[in-house]
Amino acid sequence: MKLGISADSHIVEPPQCYVDFIEPKYRDIAPRLEKNEQGIDTFKIHGMKHGLPLGLLAGAGIPPEQLRQQRLANFDDIATASWDPTARMAIQDEDGICAEIIYASVGMVLCGHSNYDYKSACFGAYNRWLQGFCAAQPKRLFGLAQTAVASVDEAIEDFRKAKEMGMYGIMMAGNPQHEDYDHPDYDALWQCAIDLDLPICFHILTMKDHDVSTAFKAERGHAANGFINMIRGVQNIVGLFVFGGVFERFPQLKLVVAEGDAGWVPHYMYRADHAAANMGTGLENILSRKPSDYIRENIWFTFQDDETAFESRKLTDNNKLLWATDYPHTDSTYPHSQEIISGQMANLSEAQKDAVVHDNVKALFNLPVD
Repeated sequence: MKLGISADSHIVEPPQCYVDFIEPKYRDIAPRLEKNEQGIDTFKIHGMKHGLPLGLLAGAGIPPEQLRQQRLANFDDIATASWDPTARMAIQDEDGICAEIIYASVGMVLCGHSNYDYKSACFGAYNRWLQGFCAAQPKRLFGLAQTAVASVDEAIEDFRKAKEMGMYGIMMAGNPQHEDYDHPDYDALWQCAIDLDLPICFHILTMKDHDVSTAFKAERGHAANGFINMIRGVQNIVGLFVFGGVFERFPQLKLVVAEGDAGWVPHYMYRADHAAANMGTGLENILSRKPSDYIRENIWFTFQDDETAFESRKLTDNNKLLWATDYPHTDSTYPHSQEIISGQMANLSEAQKDAVVHDNVKALFNLPVD
């Protein structure tokens, strides 16, 4: 089997990420590390009530019984590989992978910020920092630029800058400032993504109704019920783009659902077709094909350890499954990635394994790896 490429990994933004790289007018209110009342390093974000502790953003490899203590970690306590590209190479080698697609961490929380001008300035700073991080290992670290989607024109400019900076895709804010992503106003943005060959990527917990604050807050019952519900936000994105006719209008658009797992997708495709056939009043004027056709052709899904993803040939034979480690987050498969892959993919052919862990993500993002 080929060396894996993680389709969803992260950095933990270091203290200088925003302060040093943001536009001068925002420097005094840029996200920054401060001690909270318990003396723990916390990212303080202007306009957001609660700070963001760093510990669980870098809990990869920490045994479950030690995670409570990890919540108290300061920046100097977390793994250097969370933000240092040289140290990151040692982690990749240890975990048996050759490259990673890089998403933000603090930037996930910023996706829910209500001030789009501020959010845009923060994302611009992050993108400039990320450019340097990835440039240190240009054949093993592949960045996704963030955009606030404050307006269509600003997002188009963000896409163009991202391409010029050597980014490989766009980490989208879960909600734009105006209308929603299925509105025709965004057609120019989707054409831009196609022209620049930049996949648009929606990560879990970056939507207004399903953000980081909801991850362990169940609407009903035990907190674990909230954890299970984390994928609901990206499922809404799938339905928005499919039923809104975005893929009908732009069949070359590439969309990634990040960290939402994939075992649910075959049933979702069935339900989407059923809904269109039985409740889709007016959809015949929007869609010329079954909803499942657009999902099959336009959407890629990342996962860490979803063994149910391999139970359907609709997924394993479709080149849309993307394996990931989620390093350095708590849910990461590090340092047991190879053991998990071997166990869960035991019934796949060598060609299928290569596709899931390497070939699919390489082709999607046009990565310069062997």
